[in-house]
Amino acid sequence: MRVHITDVQSGDTLAQDIFNTYGLHVLSKGTLLSEKELSRLYQHQIEFLEIDWRQAEEPLDTAEEPSSYNPLLRPLYSDAVAGCEQLFEKALAEGRVYEGDLKESFQPLVDNFKSERDVVSLLLMLNNQDDYTYQHSVQVGMLSFYIARWMGWNEEETVRAGKAGFLHDIGKCRIPEAILNKPTKLTVEEFQEIKNHPNYGFEIVKNSFNDNMLAIAALQHHERMDGTGYPLGLKAEAIHPIARIVAVADVYSAMISSRVYKEKKDLLFVLKELFELSFKELDPTTTHTFIRHMLPNFIGKKVELTDGTTGTIVMSNPTDFFRPLVQVDEAFIDLAQVRTLEIKNVQM
Repeated sequence: MRVHITDVQSGDTLAQDIFNTYGLHVLSKGTLLSEKELSRLYQHQIEFLEIDWRQAEEPLDTAEEPSSYNPLLRPLYSDAVAGCEQLFEKALAEGRVYEGDLKESFQPLVDNFKSERDVVSLLLMLNNQDDYTYQHSVQVGMLSFYIARWMGWNEEETVRAGKAGFLHDIGKCRIPEAILNKPTKLTVEEFQEIKNHPNYGFEIVKNSFNDNMLAIAALQHHERMDGTGYPLGLKAEAIHPIARIVAVADVYSAMISSRVYKEKKDLLFVLKELFELSFKELDPTTTHTFIRHMLPNFIGKKVELTDGTTGTIVMSNPTDFFRPLVQVDEAFIDLAQVRTLEIKNVQM
């Protein structure tokens, strides 16, 4: 089973060889872990490892829930989605949202998910087909929080980023549901109305909070680094850092939603698409920071390669993001060296 280093117990047995980020062998499969071995793992900054199932423990369905899963998260997530819907309704009726309502909806989730380590499994577990607009807002809030933290923002700024992500689409409360949920292609007029939601959101958030950063995130989250975004067509440095963070979170959440990918979600493929966008539309520093911190969550996941071989990702590659080290039976394939092979899909 895959566990975080802080969850390892003395007496656990390694189920796989351990390599550090430089590819150096640290410990071998079958090693009985004691304080000495744990100290060595800490020294090599190993975060996750595979251990044999402990006696008297039934295997968990790891495809359903990550090993670090906090059981409070599912109801808190549902409460945040329901709270988001109420915020949208109040914003439409009164033209504003209230700090107390925002804190009640989002803060309990923040307090609990910020200790989560496997963000990939967490998002996959929480994602479903219902209430897309509200779920999307909650996910963008969560992701914006993580990205800001990974970018080195302090705790206060990180929480503000999470709130900005949570509120980024509040302007959609003024868009008719018939347009928002239209299953067929939008007309030119309908798409133009959709493109008005950042302006609507800016107005609502500006009327609600004495925090211009939250309003700017609502206004600029569809701006793009090459000037192809909307509503202002801003470029590069003209786009506020908070909006660049929310933009990456927004695009990623939209990509992993069941509305975009009707088939099985391959989150590694989505990260590849995000990487491509970083060379033109999305801020590269923000995007690459996000990808670098998401990729270690794939360590321990089963993968299928383009030749049909199946294996396990054992180490990420910090310089060639999508070519990790894969273990196939007792052999290791460094995809950075074996350029004829790629990961076809990840079995989550």
